[in-house]
Amino acid sequence: MSQHRSLKGASTITAKRNVLKRFERVELLKKRGQFKDGQKVLSLPKTKPDA
Repeated sequence: MSQHRSLKGASTITAKRNVLKRFERVELLKKRGQFKDGQKVLSLPKTKPDA
């Protein structure tokens, strides 16, 4: 019997995510120059990941 595809290891799942975690959004905004140190991390603008 084969194993269901959802039970395979995380290393085999390489789908592109279109939702970023907060720390990823902050890093992306810093790189774009839209976030400054000391600024609140709540209510961040929506961002799309770099392609």
